[in-house]
Amino acid sequence: MGLTKSSMGSRLLVNDFDFLKNNCDYMIALAGNPNVGKSTIFNSLTGMHQHTGNWSGKTVSNATGNSIYQDENYLFVDIPGTYSIMSNSEEEEIARDFICFGNPDCTIIVVDATCLERNLNLVFQAMEITNRLVICVNLLDEAKKKKIKIDLNKLSKELGVPVVGTIARKKKSLNMLMDTLNKICHKKLLPKPKQVTYPKIVEDAISKLQNALADEFDINPYLIRWISLKVIDGDSKILYSIENNLGIDLLENEAVQKARNEALNLLKEHEIDINNWKDCIVSTIMHKAEDICKKVCTFENKNYSNKSHKIDKLLTSKKTGIPIMLLFLGFIFWLTIVGSNYPSQALFSFFAYIQEKLFWLANMLNCPEWLSSLLISGVYQTLTWIVAVMLPPMAIFFPLFTILEDLGYLPRIAFMMDGFFKKCCCTR
Repeated sequence: MGLTKSSMGSRLLVNDFDFLKNNCDYMIALAGNPNVGKSTIFNSLTGMHQHTGNWSGKTVSNATGNSIYQDENYLFVDIPGTYSIMSNSEEEEIARDFICFGNPDCTIIVVDATCLERNLNLVFQAMEITNRLVICVNLLDEAKKKKIKIDLNKLSKELGVPVVGTIARKKKSLNMLMDTLNKICHKKLLPKPKQVTYPKIVEDAISKLQNALADEFDINPYLIRWISLKVIDGDSKILYSIENNLGIDLLENEAVQKARNEALNLLKEHEIDINNWKDCIVSTIMHKAEDICKKVCTFENKNYSNKSHKIDKLLTSKKTGIPIMLLFLGFIFWLTIVGSNYPSQALFSFFAYIQEKLFWLANMLNCPEWLSSLLISGVYQTLTWIVAVMLPPMAIFFPLFTILEDLGYLPRIAFMMDGFFKKCCCTR
């Protein structure tokens, strides 16, 4: 049952975040699911005062930008879009580590007003890490089109944190968001998140770890519950990150290991083991999200999602899902290959015409043959051939895939193929 140390490669540490805090009064983390308008909000708040780079030791890019509000400099950090922060991908690790260890003055969780229930999963996970939160319910205009109404005040009471409604494309709607941030940063507003209450047996197991951690380490009391969950889970990557950022030794501490073993034995008596532990946690969160949405959301058209459910059944069914996927992808590849022949040929003809004119110009200028051959037959011809061959298929393939993503089909493909990829050891 004990945990062991292992080499985890490069990780994000507290020191990696220090460079972001220079020359700003407050640092704000901006998190949310993909395609909820998070980057649009970021762009609206920061304007042209942005910088893009890579996280230290990571291939995932980051964007930071400054905004001046009431003569104070706010640095916004656009965290990679993620559906969860349980560390199943590099993006999730970055989001989790920055919210937990980057010590932002406030974290904004952007959620989609048209599918609030799904987005609350990330909200509840973030609420276990920090109490300095603002929930930004974006895309209110889209929700209005679908005749969905959300009682923002009631949602705020249910969650225990400030909730602000926005339309990212309209900068005026972001004034309330900035005002709320300002109050939290100046401690005029103190959020009190109402964390998810798990089944009694799970809460008893968490209490065992909480007591051990409180006795052994000087940790932020708010983090102890979350760390307890992660110790029981036993994910070495997360524990390694906690150890390095908080300067504690969870993996070797006897009292913590003893409490973990007791918690695991207690859970096992009620048929909860490591394999279904996460399922128990996630299902509790999703049930809580469902209950809250029933209280705060009003649907004028009760059957507004029936069409979406019917499409889901068709696109993710074992019988029809894979054939439809193969048909879609086959069509895209066929269109990319066949369709790119015509623009490629046109580009070849255009560049060949320009090449003839360049040779004519070189002869007019009495340019040495070796130089004209080097520049025109060598550099120019090579570059134009690459453009003529690569540009047309890229111009067809990537927009088509973007359309599939915007339509929500790519997540459905990922859902369908998840089991196959797991069997091929392509997922963690």
